[in-house]
Formats: sequence, C-alpha cells, structure tokens
Amino acid sequence: MDEKEMSMREALSLALDQAMAADDRVFLLGEDIADPGASGPTAGLSTKYGHDRVLDTPISEAAIVGAAIGAAIDGLIPVAEIMIMDFIGIAADQLINNAAKLRFMTAGRTTAPITVRTQVYGGLATGATHSQTLEAWFMHIPGMKVIVPSTPRDGKGLLTSAIFDPDPCLFVETIRLQGQKGLVPTDPGFSIPLGQADIKRPGTDVTLISYGRSVHESLAAANALQEQGVSAEVVDLRTLVPLDIETIVESVRRTGRAVVVHDAVQFAGPGAEIVATLQSECFSALAAPIERVGARFVPTPAAAVLEATIYPSSARIVAAAQRTLDKAGVDG
Repeated sequence: MDEKEMSMREALSLALDQAMAADDRVFLLGEDIADPGASGPTAGLSTKYGHDRVLDTPISEAAIVGAAIGAAIDGLIPVAEIMIMDFIGIAADQLINNAAKLRFMTAGRTTAPITVRTQVYGGLATGATHSQTLEAWFMHIPGMKVIVPSTPRDGKGLLTSAIFDPDPCLFVETIRLQGQKGLVPTDPGFSIPLGQADIKRPGTDVTLISYGRSVHESLAAANALQEQGVSAEVVDLRTLVPLDIETIVESVRRTGRAVVVHDAVQFAGPGAEIVATLQSECFSALAAPIERVGARFVPTPAAAVLEATIYPSSARIVAAAQRTLDKAGVDG
C-alpha cells in the first residue's frame, strides 16, 4: 500500500476528499468550511466539488447538526463541523435526543449516518470557554460513537470509517496535533475499524492507556521510564465508543499496572470508566492500584504559563507510573 508523509490536517483533508469522490451522497456543512475562508482540512474542497457539496452555514451549531440529521434521514451522508468543541453543547439536543435515538425509536428502520467533526483547542491559551475537552459527555449517550485520533494515519483511517458508519459519530480533532506529520496510506480504500485500540509501544512493567494528544505525552513518559529501567507499554484507545476492552485488559493482565491518561478533566472523566472496567476484569492480576492523570478540575486559564499546569504532562505520567511501581516493585 502506497504511503506518503503528511500532516494530520492533510490526512483528514485526504479522507474527506476521497470520501466525496467515492460517494456523491457525501457532503460537508459547517461554519467557514468553504473557500476562500477555509483554512483547515476542508480547504480546497469547495473549489473541487462545488458549494452545493461544501456548504458554509450560519453560526448556529443546532442548525448545522439538525440539517445534517435531516439530510441523513433523506439518504445523504453528511459530515458536519462544529468549529470548537466548547460550542457543541448548543447542538446537544440534536445529537442526544435525535441522532443517537433514531435507530432505537424506529426499530432499526432509520439511522443517522452523520459524522460530526469538532476541534479541541486545549493547550493554546484560548481561555476557559475555548479549551474544553468534552468527549466524556457523549460517551454517556447510547447510540453515539466517539473517536479521538492521535496520528495522521489514524486520523485518515478512522475518519473514513466514521463517514461511512451507519450510526452518528463524534470525531474529535486536536488542534495541537494538526501540524504533526507521519506516513499515511494514500489508497482510498484504507480505513481503520472503529473499536480497535493500537499498541503504540510494547512494554512489560506498566501500561499507559491514552488517546489523542495525551498519547504523545505517554510516549515521552515511556522514554523517560526506559532510562530508569522501566518498560512501559503505551496503548492508544483511538475510539472511546466502542471501547476496545479486550486490548487494554490483555495488556494490563500482562504488566500488572496501569496509568490512564487524558486531556479531559480527571474528575468523572473517561478514565473513570476505564479504571472501573480494569478493576473488575484484572483485579487478581493487579500489583498496584490503577492511577489516573487527567486535566485538573478547574476552568482553563488563558495565561499560557498557568494553562501548562492543567493538562497531563510526561512528568506527571512518569510520577504516576512510579507510584504504581513503588507499591510492590518492578518484579511484583
């Protein structure tokens, strides 16, 4: 399979481009997504496919998602963009009470094959109402699928799967990863199944479980731990719903220790569900209590020097891993 080095932004753009080329029913809608104003993954697509398939909408998140749901019911395949995740609450009723419920309320006769792309700005000193990581809200909603890629390859493969999935998918992009580069398959048929975690680095002493930006902090932490003689396995969840329980359980049973890391607020965050599952499935194999490293439970400050203390860092992850090792020693 041919591969090309590209940024996350370019990989997502390629996924959108190839999906639109493959199926005339695929169309995009959102604020400032058409040329000449587009600057993200949708740049150039309205010029290529026309403004009837790349629709600039009014600034109304509820209208964007509502229109997407209606189009999906009518047989189209919409990809809606909510520019900043903080504003997705305005469309929450459409997502929670309409898109997520259609399959159930129609006895499977009607689904909502919509993909909602949204972006997380955390770590860019954008303030308390432009920095929130809110995927935990939608993990709690039966019928929604939640996807958070960490690499360009995963971004392209997962977005392709989301677009053609029969159920509503929330696809969370991290602005801080948009410029990150990596090898990406250029084949239009390339996709990554939803619900498959990926072991980004094998290890034997402790499992670091993460997704999105925090995967890179976890990899940096694994490098630091290696210098201390500790072998850390890094598991990238990639999708939160469906959650690949089999992979994380198998990893933690092997290592006996786990640290769950995410940029979402730690209190009642995605890690709480993961820890509860591991505690139930791996209790007899655990050599130490499971640790969590998440964003601190405060509104995000606009000052960069303060904001840097909010999100998980490799140093905080190393400290958490060391606490699990100190409970019984590396050899258990």
